[in-house]
Amino acid sequence: MESPQNSSNLREKAVKSVFWTAIESWGRQAISLVVFFILARLLSPETFGLIALAYIFIEFVQIFVDQGFSVAIIQRQEIDAEHLDTAFWTTLGISVLLTVLSIAGAGLAADLFKQPQLIPIIQCLSISFALSGLSSVQQAILERRFAFKSLAIRSLLAVSVGGIVGVVMAFLHFGVWSLVGQQISSSLVQVLVLWRVSDWRPGFKFSAIHAKELFTFGINISAFNIINFFNRRADDLLIGYFLGLVALGYYSVAYKLLQVMMQVLIATTTKVALPIFSRLQGEPERLLNAFYSATQFTSLLVFPVFLCVPVLATEFIKVFFGEQWVQSIPVLQILSLIGPIHLIFFYNNSVILALGKPSWRLWIQVINTVTNVVGFALVVKWGIVAVASAYVVRGYVLLPISLLAINKIIKINLTNYLRLYIVPLVASVAMVATILATKYFLGTFLEAWMLLATSLLFGISIYIFILSVISPKLFRKVLDLAESLNIKIKKKV
Repeated sequence: MESPQNSSNLREKAVKSVFWTAIESWGRQAISLVVFFILARLLSPETFGLIALAYIFIEFVQIFVDQGFSVAIIQRQEIDAEHLDTAFWTTLGISVLLTVLSIAGAGLAADLFKQPQLIPIIQCLSISFALSGLSSVQQAILERRFAFKSLAIRSLLAVSVGGIVGVVMAFLHFGVWSLVGQQISSSLVQVLVLWRVSDWRPGFKFSAIHAKELFTFGINISAFNIINFFNRRADDLLIGYFLGLVALGYYSVAYKLLQVMMQVLIATTTKVALPIFSRLQGEPERLLNAFYSATQFTSLLVFPVFLCVPVLATEFIKVFFGEQWVQSIPVLQILSLIGPIHLIFFYNNSVILALGKPSWRLWIQVINTVTNVVGFALVVKWGIVAVASAYVVRGYVLLPISLLAINKIIKINLTNYLRLYIVPLVASVAMVATILATKYFLGTFLEAWMLLATSLLFGISIYIFILSVISPKLFRKVLDLAESLNIKIKKKV
């Protein structure tokens, strides 16, 4: 049984970790969005479509760099020097090999899409594999130690430098190479800063036994990542192949915004959830309570944002991207509806991994991927809006599978679990109604940017008011958490 002091220490680490992860995620996404807005006005949809095709190849090869070792390092309760050295040299060796193979095989990817200009782009981006091999284990060690402050510094510096490089190159009319330069410079800075802030250095204690242990756990992670790649990228692949670069450009911009929202609102806390849940794997009751609390607090952010995007997407795209991106609006409106489902999937997956059941997550993802690919293939001929719709419908239809899995592994009370979402859902519906009313009465009098700001102001005010009225106890908890984080900010200052 863990002592009260250890329990308090873990809670303290959790709060600090969430704080620094939030700083990293929100800061990185804020900088990325500013850069994205600028680049979207300087570059064409075709340019974004071309880089999206290149990333399909790059992200697929990237899966094989880590082999699931980083998750294995975080999940293990005991880790020694031989585990770390073995993971580092294996990962580095594989990453260098993949860099060489990717440079040599770039032409095959270009031939698949009948886009010869992809060859030099893929070859340059392949450098990122070797850079990932140098940082994978270092990052896992810092996450295991809850050193999220160091990771935040690294990430913010990298995205800032990458953004500056990308924008400067775009102003100098480098076109698609602006996006390539942004990615490579960001990856390089991440490696340099990571090695600067980390005190761990690899030795030469390679162990075949430890390699087998890591591979045994990591094979399920790698298999999941392969399946997840097709789950996430099948839409881009089919759109790029059947509908062309311009259609892919419009779709990729909407999907990029979805990813930003998920990173800021969901990944911020789920990144901390895995090490926290892993520490509690021997205490089922505490793990269940932590799972409930994390899910509910995150839903208070996720529900209002994702449910309000459909009613504000038009103003948002016009204000920040310009009229040339209006074809992305319906795609964004539909994709945003998947947000609440991703919240559930992300936390369920964290628990499944923490309890050493990566094969469970793998099989759930196999089902998700097969249905996604089939759905995309069936509807792609009707355009990018149909593809987005298939993605969202699939998520809701398959939700019960994830709930059954998490119920089996930690014995949740399904009624109590679903009740966690009632308050944020009701408050979010009130917020949406307020925004619609604001647009109806003021839409003809205000410009797009002012209508967007006014609608958000009224909507957020109503959301907070409804939350405080229908669940004052939960509202008090939110205020206490905010006060706790504020105290920590003042201490840092």
